[in-house]
Amino acid sequence: MTTLVVHYHEIALKGRNRPFFVEKLAQNLRRATADLGEVRVQALAARFLLEAPDSVPWPLLQERLSRVFGVANYARAAAVGRDLDALCAAAVAAARERSFASFRVSAKRSDKTFPATSGDVERAVGAAVQAATGARVDLERPELTIFVEVLRDRVFYALEKLRGPGGFPVGSSGRVLALLSGGIDSPVAAARLMKRGCTALLAHFHAFPLQDHSTIDKARELARQLSRYQFRSRLLLVPFATVQQTIVARCPAPLRVVLYRRFMVRIAEALARRHRAKALVTGESVGQVASQTLDNLSVIDAAARGPVLRPLIGMDKDEIAQEARRLGTFEISVLPDQDCCQLFVPRHPATAARLAEAVAAEQALDVEGLEAEAVREAREECFDFPAAPAQAIIRRPREAEA
Repeated sequence: MTTLVVHYHEIALKGRNRPFFVEKLAQNLRRATADLGEVRVQALAARFLLEAPDSVPWPLLQERLSRVFGVANYARAAAVGRDLDALCAAAVAAARERSFASFRVSAKRSDKTFPATSGDVERAVGAAVQAATGARVDLERPELTIFVEVLRDRVFYALEKLRGPGGFPVGSSGRVLALLSGGIDSPVAAARLMKRGCTALLAHFHAFPLQDHSTIDKARELARQLSRYQFRSRLLLVPFATVQQTIVARCPAPLRVVLYRRFMVRIAEALARRHRAKALVTGESVGQVASQTLDNLSVIDAAARGPVLRPLIGMDKDEIAQEARRLGTFEISVLPDQDCCQLFVPRHPATAARLAEAVAAEQALDVEGLEAEAVREAREECFDFPAAPAQAIIRRPREAEA
């Protein structure tokens, strides 16, 4: 078996609620590796022990753990009994398989009944490795770090510790509805809320059949990719062409984009209430496009009844793109498509809309009727990772709640 010692960080600060977060992270570790054979996850003091069959490639295990929010770091480890001499011999044997000029030993003694302190362990193992390899000790910038963890029944050692994504386990902080366009920003915004423990219900507005199917296809691929982080994604495909045609026919051209966004907020909130989501999430960043000026954002927010979260609000495009690449969504997002927000866009959209102007323009519209129709016609698709036998289940949101 391949043994990994998995650490969490923020969860440790949760006091009496910590068992709930620990159990949720254990569940997510099992879900992330559900298709890799008989993987065992055991909760220990402030860490997990994950054991996977030797047939599972190490890069595949790394990939899976790198997407489990709540994991601070992890290491492929080996164990010896609670004997300092045995530990020193094992560490020397492992170190001889590496080439390095400098090293350090970092020990943690979770079980205080072990007769040697953490410092004693570091000095003993360090002396043995130095004598065997001739490498120098460097506590600041070592080429190799030997990690030692003393537990109640055994001692683990490892030569490499890898960073996890951090945060809280998905499913521990409630549900949000994330507006998912085909662009770079919105998947990153959804993932940021996942990292804070939220499950993200995804809603994509499209203008089919006025536009082709490309943006819907992109939304599906983005949902599949985001499922690697939250294991199951529910994607709501919301028809928006009727709303847009009505706005174009009856409202001032400069206000079109702001009115589009106000309707998206209303429809998304109606879907959020139906699916018990507590907030909306968007990928907006101040000043990035015409609809994202502070004036326009305030007018858009006035259509909301609950919180609208914008985790990217102070980021620039390069920062967002870098994060999208890390998530694996960037290559999907840059594929060409026909985004509904680009349909009927005026040559000079308003950049400093006033709420009174937007409200007056909407007097010419059947706001409640348009909202109700879009909600009624929305379709839901489910995506699982690891993939379930039926990859996508299509249904109406109302049927999903029945």
